[in-house]
This record gives sequence, structure tokens and C-alpha cells, in this order.
Amino acid sequence: MTSDFALKVPAELEAALRLKTVGYYVTKRPWLDLYGKNVRPVAPFGSTSSKPYVDPALIHRSLPDELLYEVFARMTPYDLGKASCVCRKWRYTIRNPVFWRIACLRVWQLSGIVENYKILQSKYEGSWRKMWLLRPRVRTDGLYVSRNTYIRAGVAEWKITNPVHIVCYFRYIRFFHSGKFLYKNSSQKIKDVAKCMNFRASKADCVFSGHYTLSDDKVEAAVLYPGMRPTVLRIRLRLRGTTAGANNRMDLVSLVTSGVDSNEVGGPEEDILGVVEGWQDDETHNPDVPAVSHKRGLTPFVFVPFEEVETSVLNLPVEKMDYFVPG
Repeated sequence: MTSDFALKVPAELEAALRLKTVGYYVTKRPWLDLYGKNVRPVAPFGSTSSKPYVDPALIHRSLPDELLYEVFARMTPYDLGKASCVCRKWRYTIRNPVFWRIACLRVWQLSGIVENYKILQSKYEGSWRKMWLLRPRVRTDGLYVSRNTYIRAGVAEWKITNPVHIVCYFRYIRFFHSGKFLYKNSSQKIKDVAKCMNFRASKADCVFSGHYTLSDDKVEAAVLYPGMRPTVLRIRLRLRGTTAGANNRMDLVSLVTSGVDSNEVGGPEEDILGVVEGWQDDETHNPDVPAVSHKRGLTPFVFVPFEEVETSVLNLPVEKMDYFVPG
């Protein structure tokens, strides 16, 4: 995987970004003077201020600003948000646009650096942090999970009772910045599935890879089921979030399965989305596998970070949670 520090920025864009960063450092905040010197913000690393300041915190006296900057540069944006709640110095240091520029260029790397810079100036007033919070994006630090249940009639015993069973199954999606994603349809709980949602999964794990594209808040994805009769699964999703920047919900707009000619697919690594991109919803290229637009099992996807897969409520059995409302 390519490191974040390997991203190359054109010279003219780097010059403009450096000017914005310097402007951020020298911005005055006179309203803080109203409360006395005890609440003055600590200047971030690289500040042009010449006033000496001795930080009373032991960690700040023991850890140089250069090392603190390097630690923050290697943290994920969500960890940066948690770290900004520790103290004023960390909060103002994490406001450095460099951290958010690295995060944005990595997430939207398929758009290209120049295109990202144009979007930054036209829609987000030149703020990388604002772009991170307001621009829709798929999250890669966990799994999107759709929990579906339905009632199945059981076998009648002695013609007296008519038992029913609540069947629960899940759809799992894991996205990657490269434009690929992994898909799994299973009745296993999320704590068991999270271990095999990677490209090293075996055939027994039934994890299939596909490609996706993101346009505003709309996600187009396709995955190929190999076999004697190859079947392609076409998915349309809409991104949303319960809070700003969360992007923790995905509404399933449509789900279509259709046949595909084996001559059209070169192998499992081929971009199947590019093959079926222009197809109609009812179009199929294999008469043995007609196109079917599914109307059931369209529960919205809920995002679960990897650190919460063991404690998520989605692991509860149906006798404790027969229905789940994603919100």
C-alpha cells in the first residue's frame, strides 16, 4: 500500500497551499485576550510567533513539537478528532491544514490532485478540513453491514401448531481507496466475518471482490459471482450520515442480478463495473440467468468500525433483537 507521504503535489499547488498554511499560523484571535493569559492558545509547530511560552504540561515539556507533529501526521482523521479533545494545544495543532490535506488526497486519490484542488477552491473555500467534513466519501476503516430478517413457516407438528422461524442474514461491504470493494452475503455475525474480509480470503469464505465509483453521494458497484453460470450483482447506494462527516449510513437504492457472457469477462480481477456500466436494469447477456430486480433485503447499511466489531449490537441473536432500525 502506498504511503501517505508518497503523494506528489505539483509545485504551483504546493506554493498556494503553503501560503494558506502560513496564513493559518499568523491568524490573530483577539477574543481570547478577554479571558487573560491562562487561556491563550499554544502556537502550533512552525508558528511565526516570537513570544516565549513555557507549557505547564509535563507531556508537552518532554515531547518536542516536532515529534508531536510526526505523531499526528500518522494518525487517522477520526483519531485526530478524538485527540483534539485532550487539550488546547492539541486542538490548535490538529487544526493544521496539512493533516487534513493528507487525509483528503488519500481518500479521493482516484479524482487526481488537480481535480481535488479545484473542488477545494470552488466548494469548500480552500479548507481541507471543511472538505473532509462535508464532502461525501466511503469509509475504509470498517465494514458496512445490512441486517435483514424475514419470517419462514416451519413444519406443522400433529396438525395443531404452525411454527414460524425468524431468519436473519447480513450483507457485508468493505471499501478500499483504490476503487475496489469486498462483498459477502452470510448469516454469520460481524465479529466472525470481519476476520476474513480481505483479499487473502479463501474460496470457502465466499468473499467476492468488485469495483465501485463514487459520484457526489451516489455509489455504483458491481461484483461477479463466478461459476458455471456467471452472475453479476449490480448495486446502487446513496451515502448519508447521522452527523456531519460521519458517512456511516448507506441506503440501498437498487439491487439487480443478471447473467453475463463468459466471453465478456476476462477474469476475477477484471473491472466488471466497466463491463455492465451501460446496461439497463432488465438487461442480461445470458438467457439461463435472467435479470432480476430484488425488492426485498434492502435494509440500509450501517457502518461499524473495526474496533467495534466485537461489541456491536449487530452480533445479538434474533431472540434478543428480532428487528434492527438503522436510523
